[in-house]
Amino acid sequence: MRNKKLYLLLLLPLLLLACKGSDEPTITFEPITTDKEVKLSSEDNSPRCQVHLDLLQATADNGEKAKIINETLMARLLNKPGEKDLQTAALKFTDDYTTSYKNTMLPLYNQDRNDTAKIAWYEYHYLVEATTQQGTAHTLSYLATVDYYEGGAHGINQLITFNFDIATGKLITLADVFAPGYESQLKTSLMKALKSKTGLNSINELKDAGYLYSMDMFPSENFILNDETITFVYNPYEIAPYAVGSIELVITYNEVSQILNPSFKH
Repeated sequence: MRNKKLYLLLLLPLLLLACKGSDEPTITFEPITTDKEVKLSSEDNSPRCQVHLDLLQATADNGEKAKIINETLMARLLNKPGEKDLQTAALKFTDDYTTSYKNTMLPLYNQDRNDTAKIAWYEYHYLVEATTQQGTAHTLSYLATVDYYEGGAHGINQLITFNFDIATGKLITLADVFAPGYESQLKTSLMKALKSKTGLNSINELKDAGYLYSMDMFPSENFILNDETITFVYNPYEIAPYAVGSIELVITYNEVSQILNPSFKH
């Protein structure tokens, strides 16, 4: 009897591990890369445009959810809906971007080529690097860091986020996380988080510092789900001047428990 009890005690952890790991849905990804550089003119010292995309494509062994995820990324990240796959969409994006650069900028460059102060304005680039991370127990976050320069005083850096249901591949939106009519209370929570982050106590103080100067606070669809919190990402110019950079506002689920969608699991 004692040996039987010992055997059961040794077997139990293995059974729990199998139950925990074997049936849980997962999403696997593979890297895809495009890299292209074109000269604006035939001159040796011609300005150039570089496009470099380091993306992650959901692999075919994920089944239907891979198709759903990749179609979302093609449409929302690359603006190339309906392509065969993410690799094809990335190549098409790269070709279209560099072609548009030459067609649009060459006539302008021909007018400015003797003005050395303006030559740097024509050195374009568009760089994307994607990563994934576990979100909640039921979600995965796909994060794309975008760095681009298209003339002017400075380039732009952005973080574009996607949250996918691990079981289905469906893109999760604010309407999935929150119950109908959530906007007003969520805005209040975001404003509280912004005041806490900046140390400013009123809307007038925020505006004097450049925040929300020409816009109202809004719940961004650019968010990252975590086990206990939601991080709302605001890229340059969305709620503050360029010099402030990106702003991340973190809100706990407990803070907004009254407006969470009952069907949302975290």
